[in-house]
Amino acid sequence: MKSGDETRRESARYFDEVAESWEAMRGAFFTEAVRSQAVARLEPRPGATAADIGAGSGFMTEELLKRGLRVVAVDGSAAMVEQLRKRFADASGLIVSHGDGESLPLDGGSVDYCVSNMFLHHVENPRAAIKEMFRVLRPGGRVAITDLDSHSFAFLLREHHDRWPGFDREELRGWLGEAGLADGLVEGLGEQCCATSEDGCQEAKVGIFVATARRP
Repeated sequence: MKSGDETRRESARYFDEVAESWEAMRGAFFTEAVRSQAVARLEPRPGATAADIGAGSGFMTEELLKRGLRVVAVDGSAAMVEQLRKRFADASGLIVSHGDGESLPLDGGSVDYCVSNMFLHHVENPRAAIKEMFRVLRPGGRVAITDLDSHSFAFLLREHHDRWPGFDREELRGWLGEAGLADGLVEGLGEQCCATSEDGCQEAKVGIFVATARRP
């Protein structure tokens, strides 16, 4: 059994390797409807501050900036952080940070919103990651997490260094409450994540959900 540190290092290495091509890869996995639906559920206020946890090359960050929010984008891959900085070099109201989603480099109660797209299935302890989102939210702040439904496609874990084969929606809703978040809701987006194995023999189509909640 690999340790948590080993898992994090392997995941970071994978994303370092694919960082320059991630936008093209991501576009083949799922559509932009995922982010627009998720962010809309937050009912974000222009000028408020959002944290994009596991930001990658800025899929969610881009939507947040378009809606007039200030954004703190955090990712555990140094190469992804560099891509973020290059891609949004001219953006105002953006801070990019290299950090661990299970121990965020953010002060408690410092953001109005937390978003996280396809991040939880890569972390060692998703419950700890959700608790960190609660910690950094201001009272009344809201969270939107998009991720995969439970699945049995082993090649996703092997080839994409996923740590978890998706999540049971009810179990995840329980984790939201356990973290101290209220009004937890986990619902399907009517979207799928699609991927083909490296040998071309398997094709995965997995439902995508959005989990929302607020800090009382």
